[in-house]
Amino acid sequence: MNAQKIDWNDLQLVTAVCVEGTLSGAARRLGVNHSTVFRRIKFIEEALGVRLFDRLPRGYAMTEAGEAFFAAGDKVENLVNSLALQVAGQDLRLHGDLRVAVPDGLMLEILMPAIPEFTRTHPSVKLELVVSSDYADLSRREADIAVRATRAPAEALFGRKLCNMAIAFYGQRDSVEDWKTQPPETLSWLMPDETLGQLLVGSWLAKNRAGATINFTSNTLLCLKGAAKSGLGVAPLPCFMGDHDPELARLIEPCEDLGSEIWLLTHAELKHTARVRAFMDFASGVFEGKAALLEGLQI
Repeated sequence: MNAQKIDWNDLQLVTAVCVEGTLSGAARRLGVNHSTVFRRIKFIEEALGVRLFDRLPRGYAMTEAGEAFFAAGDKVENLVNSLALQVAGQDLRLHGDLRVAVPDGLMLEILMPAIPEFTRTHPSVKLELVVSSDYADLSRREADIAVRATRAPAEALFGRKLCNMAIAFYGQRDSVEDWKTQPPETLSWLMPDETLGQLLVGSWLAKNRAGATINFTSNTLLCLKGAAKSGLGVAPLPCFMGDHDPELARLIEPCEDLGSEIWLLTHAELKHTARVRAFMDFASGVFEGKAALLEGLQI
């Protein structure tokens, strides 16, 4: 293998295919076309005179040479990410890009109404909001700041608990009183899928409502809310999403086992960065002002 024929872009591309296992997944990860990844992999293999991947029906599997590429690429990526965090952490000026990851419900119903105030106060900060139920990897700079519903934030991250988050079970208001008299196995239960497993509602249901049948799942709480409003069944929702909706009513009240916590987190290397500190202080004030709603006390 001629090391002089390997450049950083090739290393990054091959590593992306190793991680994703498919050309389309690597293309999405890198923000390029599927055909570009295909051509570059073919070119790299021909230039080096080795086969990096076995083409299998379900994707690309690393050969021994591919594994060597992946080991080197992973080390380089970690070094680059570490350097980026160190450099960003030394930026004490209140301007620049700021990427914030927030779950959809908290973004739309709690944080978004206050965002214009932040942008007016800090016009030189370019805010990018990543709305997703998946956890952004802060160490890989997928986000600078994350708002998370969790009871166990990663120890390597720096941040603060904002408040508790109460969760209750809701149904269509006109049906809830009738449903309260029915056994659990006769109801249609609407539940989050495994991507929202941090909410722990699945284990609560299995323990406390034996015989309950799950007829509908979704990877977003907004979708569960819509399903409950349409009369499909009973859904667990944070109280800030369910209590003020006139079409919904509580079927099961909040309890400690159902609840979670809301944390505001960043990488330790970024905690002194001016725009990061500014947004964390701002978001803390927003959530503090909504604490009663988030904790299910403001009905």
